[in-house]
Amino acid sequence: MSRVVVVGSFNVDHVWSTDTLPQPGETLGGRYTTGPGGKGFNQAVACARSGARTTFVCALGDDPGGRLARALAADDGIDLRALDSTEPTGTAGIYVDGEGRNSIVIGAGANAALSPGHVDAQRDAFDDARVVLAQLESPTEAIAAALRTARARGAVALLNPAPANAPTTRELLALAEVTTPNETEFAGLVSRHVGERLDGDAVASLDQPHLHALCRDLLPAGTVVVTLGASGCFVSHADDALRGDDKAFYRLGAEQVRVVDSTGAGDAFNGALAAAIADAPDAAFAGHLQFASRYAALSTEREGAALAMPRREEVAARFGG
Repeated sequence: MSRVVVVGSFNVDHVWSTDTLPQPGETLGGRYTTGPGGKGFNQAVACARSGARTTFVCALGDDPGGRLARALAADDGIDLRALDSTEPTGTAGIYVDGEGRNSIVIGAGANAALSPGHVDAQRDAFDDARVVLAQLESPTEAIAAALRTARARGAVALLNPAPANAPTTRELLALAEVTTPNETEFAGLVSRHVGERLDGDAVASLDQPHLHALCRDLLPAGTVVVTLGASGCFVSHADDALRGDDKAFYRLGAEQVRVVDSTGAGDAFNGALAAAIADAPDAAFAGHLQFASRYAALSTEREGAALAMPRREEVAARFGG
């Protein structure tokens, strides 16, 4: 079985469901739930349930949240490599409206303690990994260490540059072979590193050659996948690295599903994409994207984040293949 190493965050999610998202100064009634989340853990669960042997490198507090992470990782067969922190386990406050849209605020807690040294100490896991997947809810120094190790070991370095307000540099982005921003994150990256002002809501309506040119300016030597929610995703490859595809850029439409909660959909996409690449590294990238898109779509039909991740056989039963 192929291995994916996921480096990132674990949070305890506190979720309030309301008809509309609260405005400044507004108090709303709603329904409260809590459960596991964090971009790193969500992606690790998606990866494991997509069929990949998964190692998750993170930092946890010595508290109920940390114990929850350990128990859930064991349930899904995830090889957990946690740095013990004196800080509390990370938390997230999530508001979800009646259409499944969400707003999220993160409290880093122990996630901020993840260090390059702890990442480097997991060398045995990196040695046989085909993909290393990371996000930006953890310190950028630790994420950079993970991506450098991936490149040195011959694994695909996959970066999900989220959340949108996370600090990035050209040097960090250049460490990734595949980068997967959503439209808001992409607009922020382009504004910061390319110098063109974009409205995240308008990214999906840009013509494909223009979008491809922006992607190439942002990451000249790699692949950029811009996820566009209900509009699917856009793919841009460097001309000399098409990853088995027959064209340098294209759109892939979204699957039609009944959205209940979009929390974690991007994480579902990234975890499934990493697993698909690891399972068949020489296959066409478009096939990996199709699986990831279907996986993410199915995840939105359930409430929650990590626990809403479907299993590979459920995706096959729903969409075929």
